[in-house]
Amino acid sequence: MQIALRAENITVRFGGVVAVNNVSFTLPQGGILGLIGPNGAGKTTLFNAATGFTSMAEGRVDFFDKDVTHYPAYKRARMGMGRTFQIERPYESLTVLENALIPAFLHNRRRADAEKVAIHALETVGLSDRAQQPASDLNLARLRRLELAKALATRPKVLFLDEIMAGLNPPALAAMIDLLRGLTATGLSILMVEHIMEAIIKLSDHVLVLASGNLIAEGKPQQVIELPQVVEAYLGTDSE
Repeated sequence: MQIALRAENITVRFGGVVAVNNVSFTLPQGGILGLIGPNGAGKTTLFNAATGFTSMAEGRVDFFDKDVTHYPAYKRARMGMGRTFQIERPYESLTVLENALIPAFLHNRRRADAEKVAIHALETVGLSDRAQQPASDLNLARLRRLELAKALATRPKVLFLDEIMAGLNPPALAAMIDLLRGLTATGLSILMVEHIMEAIIKLSDHVLVLASGNLIAEGKPQQVIELPQVVEAYLGTDSE
């Protein structure tokens, strides 16, 4: 089985604060790796280090066996790292199609070619019927799908999803879970930061748990979330 992403001994410091401390993981091609932990655990920082948005003090990142540790984010994106962000930032004055078209130019110079990629991305996430609407008209669930379409329009090999399901109602959540599982059937790999345990359990093949920048547990999702140290990290301990 080919390893799509390998991170070794990732350490990130902000001044004297160690935000991520010596964390390693692997993500097989076509797999889904879940990254969970309480607020402030260092999840997004680790996520940003892997994608080149945050500099590492120590460690190494390999992308399909190529060392990309010192590559900037834009170069990693060209190689096939696509991502979403915690807060969706659509170009509200542009149409849904135009929003997906912009990232499609990453690999396509001609507008006609980029438009084909953008339309396919919108079809994949179920937004093709909204293509000519202003992005400002979309509700939360559709905005999340638009963010996913924008990432897919860069033709990623590994998709990094930062709380893509936060705030979704049960039907929208179920639809997003089905959509993401379908993407991995094409060989796409996914690393997801997520707080919704239903999504983690249903989607993740393997889970990492961070607390205060440290990896405190990893393994199969159902087993990991029941571990005492994981429960303690989320809920704290009884002081009495």
